[in-house]
Amino acid sequence: MRTLRFDRDGTTLIAEHRDGDGSPLVIVPGVMSDAQAWRAVVDALALPNPVIVLNRRGRLPSDPLGPGYSVRTEIDDLHHVLDTLDEDIDLFGWSYGGLIALEAATERRGLRSVIAYEPVSKPFGLEAIEPLRAALTMGDLDQAVEVVKRTMAGYSAGHVAALREDPVWPVLRPLAHPVADELTALNAHQPAFDRYRGIEAPVTLLLGERNENKPPYGTSFAVLAQALPQARLVRLPAQGHLAHTEAPDLLAKHLTDAITTRS
Repeated sequence: MRTLRFDRDGTTLIAEHRDGDGSPLVIVPGVMSDAQAWRAVVDALALPNPVIVLNRRGRLPSDPLGPGYSVRTEIDDLHHVLDTLDEDIDLFGWSYGGLIALEAATERRGLRSVIAYEPVSKPFGLEAIEPLRAALTMGDLDQAVEVVKRTMAGYSAGHVAALREDPVWPVLRPLAHPVADELTALNAHQPAFDRYRGIEAPVTLLLGERNENKPPYGTSFAVLAQALPQARLVRLPAQGHLAHTEAPDLLAKHLTDAITTRS
């Protein structure tokens, strides 16, 4: 893996790049995630194509969110990356990154495919914003991660207690910094649902089987899926929202299928 640098209006965005041949796959992570978290999926992709995984603003080594941050900021960042690459692209987004990818796809032509794994939209995680800001004001990143996992994502106290003992916990702590502002932006944004049917590229929606029709991810997913009647829906068996860490080989297989099928 090597790094790519994108500069837009004084903001630097860094991406990880796996070399390959053909049209690139661009991956847009969501909150509490960065390019490093997707390395196992990238390694498992049975594709010869180059793969580019963004470190969205707010996660190192990219720059902070910056003043006036909004979902529009993220959409314009993604447009800048795609315009800089200037190639036919397969675009994949997870969670908040799925929303960003879909919104960008309504505004551009020439994408080969668009894939979104449990994209989210408002209302989402509203009850977590103030506790998150309080924890971050105190500099308590452990509490911030707990708020994200329990209040926003709905995991049990036992799950979070076990996660605290996992080697991933120190990785999650710095990723909590931008979440309150990201949630605020997400809940202030009105998705362009009326334009979703007009996305020209084939669209695939991935849903963790365990989340179907269940809050918060399954119910948010259902709203976006309704706006995309043309999309192919694929359920990930025995998975929830975190297949990229819990079943990277399975997720890589479905990503490969979506890209090679494009129907």
